[in-house]
Amino acid sequence: MTTTVSATEPVRRRDDASLHLGLMVALTFVTGIVDAGGYLGLDKVFVGNMTGNVVILGMGAAGADGLPVLGPVLALVAFVVGAGLGGLVLRGHGSGWSTRVTVMLLASYAMVAASAVVVGVVTLTETTQITAAVLTAAAMGVQAAVARKVGVAEMTTVVVTSTITVWAIEFWSRPGWRTLANRRLLAIGAIFLGALVGAFLLTIGPLWPVFVVAAGVGVSATVVGHVRSQH
Repeated sequence: MTTTVSATEPVRRRDDASLHLGLMVALTFVTGIVDAGGYLGLDKVFVGNMTGNVVILGMGAAGADGLPVLGPVLALVAFVVGAGLGGLVLRGHGSGWSTRVTVMLLASYAMVAASAVVVGVVTLTETTQITAAVLTAAAMGVQAAVARKVGVAEMTTVVVTSTITVWAIEFWSRPGWRTLANRRLLAIGAIFLGALVGAFLLTIGPLWPVFVVAAGVGVSATVVGHVRSQH
């Protein structure tokens, strides 16, 4: 039996790939926002970039002045738990966008919104700072697991060091516009702009709007992904 492929199938696949790339860029932007909020507003705790937490934890454990230990440890644990649970829920499902992807992302941004409530309603103490950091780090762990399942190359949404490394290697080995301006540069730029927006919000107001904006961007991207996947 001969299988026929619709003439529009390649176009649809390219559209899906472009959509997923754009959505992962948006989620990378979210990581930049919450990391700015975590580092500047939650006592130097990274909630998305766990490499930063490992470095801070090492320096803090060595007794460096002003560097926390408990916050980075709990953020690391929360991220691992979030990523692990996300991976378990999505295990066995193919790559691409699915209803489970939508549900997991919405759950993660509900945790980011909860962080906004914690820092906005409750007096900002060490306990509330750690609570918000744990909630957001767990959310970013889920987001990272979802990004892996969606399967857009070079778009982890939370890691840029390896992305910068590959981008630099390719650019120096094959200099040109195509290797300069590609999806890796999009990822780097997205997390940079997210951090810029997060830091700016903190210069003009309290901490909670940082997490509200992050949750809003994440939910918006998720809704777009879900609606498009249904068609």
